[in-house]
Amino acid sequence: MAVKQTAGRTALGEFAPKFAELNDDVLFGQVWSREDKLSLKERSLITVVALLSQGLTDTSFVHHLESAKANGITKSEIAEIITHAAFYAGWPKAWAAFRLAKDIWKEDANEADEKTAYEKSMLFPIGQPNDTFAQYFVGQSYLAPVSKEQVGIFNVTFEPGCRNNWHIHHAEKGGGQILVCVAGRGFYQEWGKTPICMTAGDVVNIPAGVKHWHGAAPDSWFSHLVVEVPGENTHTEWCEPVSNEDYANIK
Repeated sequence: MAVKQTAGRTALGEFAPKFAELNDDVLFGQVWSREDKLSLKERSLITVVALLSQGLTDTSFVHHLESAKANGITKSEIAEIITHAAFYAGWPKAWAAFRLAKDIWKEDANEADEKTAYEKSMLFPIGQPNDTFAQYFVGQSYLAPVSKEQVGIFNVTFEPGCRNNWHIHHAEKGGGQILVCVAGRGFYQEWGKTPICMTAGDVVNIPAGVKHWHGAAPDSWFSHLVVEVPGENTHTEWCEPVSNEDYANIK
């Protein structure tokens, strides 16, 4: 999915049209969009460190910090990134970066309180950040194994607005998943069908071969158990992200 950028044409379209074209269409439209090579989160990390090392803490650095947060870099991660970079890029540069990062991630303290309250409201733990599959999610998700014997059962938690990409569970025989909502409010949608709202107690059966996605509502945390249905030669095919436009239109 291509990253859409118009900042170059907005700021320099008349003065430097070629630079604006390269900025919007090549840097962001091509380089940033090569998610098969590096995820947006990884590219944000690299860019933040590259700008920090040069001492560039202007409006472009603020933009890339904001993008880093939008691409899934958490408050604790950005703090660790800047701390690590300080030993190689310079202590004063890190101080300057921290002053900007504090403002961009300032609401995360409240989010931490909300996360704690939400976890206390349900039976299963939230678990750890779902880093292994982070490249297939928009926003932060968490994973807590419930059972690994007989069949795999995992509690997956989505922060508000978080959702996974469209994907398909393949199997030569059997396979698929069962989702059991245990807390919060979220959505499940199959390709070409209307999204389904899920709240605690709702169950969705997903046969193998069905393209779908699931995730939280914009204003609610969301957790569901994933029951892995046994099958032969099973694997998951990850597809494109759910577009911001499509997600915003869900009621």
